[in-house]
Amino acid sequence: MPSLSNDVPSIAVCLAAFNGVRYLQQQVDSILNQTGVNVTIFASIDRSMDGTEAWFLNLQALDSRIVVLPTGETFGGAAQNFFRLLRDCDFSGFDYVAFADQDDIWLPGKLTRAKDSLIENGADGYSSDVVAFWESGKSLYIKKSFAQRKWDYLFESAGPGCTFVISCKLAVEMQRVLQQKIGELAQIGLHDWFIYAYARARGYQWVIDGYASLMYRQHAKNQVGVNAGWVAFVWRARQVLSGWGLNQARLIAGQIGLHDDVFVRSWVGGGRWRMLRLAFQAANCRRRSRDQWLFALSCVALAFVGWK
Repeated sequence: MPSLSNDVPSIAVCLAAFNGVRYLQQQVDSILNQTGVNVTIFASIDRSMDGTEAWFLNLQALDSRIVVLPTGETFGGAAQNFFRLLRDCDFSGFDYVAFADQDDIWLPGKLTRAKDSLIENGADGYSSDVVAFWESGKSLYIKKSFAQRKWDYLFESAGPGCTFVISCKLAVEMQRVLQQKIGELAQIGLHDWFIYAYARARGYQWVIDGYASLMYRQHAKNQVGVNAGWVAFVWRARQVLSGWGLNQARLIAGQIGLHDDVFVRSWVGGGRWRMLRLAFQAANCRRRSRDQWLFALSCVALAFVGWK
């Protein structure tokens, strides 16, 4: 196990994989080549058919920085795979815990910048902007570092989970909670949203960095992907109008202990007037001004079409 060091911090990188062998070499290399930190990758593999398990087990035999959690389980999605990592990894001896997708590319100073930002801001949670890129050669800077709002954590994540770095203190606290809530979190669809919400609800400081040190790969198999273009807009609009987003907010609020909060109770029961009142709180519920308007319009729409 790594030892804590004031000069060279030790970071546990939780990597969730599923049929990702095509991209793993480039991603894992970019993590192991991080500068100014000691890295250990904990890999959890959703049952795959492309040799992902064998690839990781071979690498584990060659590199002590790779730890593969017991294989053979089916998680059915990235969120439950990441929750498994948080529940089952041994974080003793680490300073920080980071999260990684299987197909991105990290710039060499990503983790050092995150660590420095956490220290400078007295924070326990970090996320950042990203540069999305496609196999066609197209790239797009994705800004997530808009000012945090009073209730934004109930309605959106702090950015892609693959940018997240949290203190070991926060990780261990969340680990204890997750070990007690295995069944209760089965309906949570986005692990990064839950992690951000838990941290903010518990009073942990979170910093969203206006710098992109991660190349965020986009392809047909992305479970969520970047919110850019009309296809993404239509998909997310359907999610909102189906009530999925508010149902996730309701579930998360309950699991982080806010089910009796006055604000949560003001909208969680649904109904026309509750939705209209929530629309007027849009500026407190989303960070980006455009998203605030869309949130308000969505609440108005749900006030009339109903929220199931």
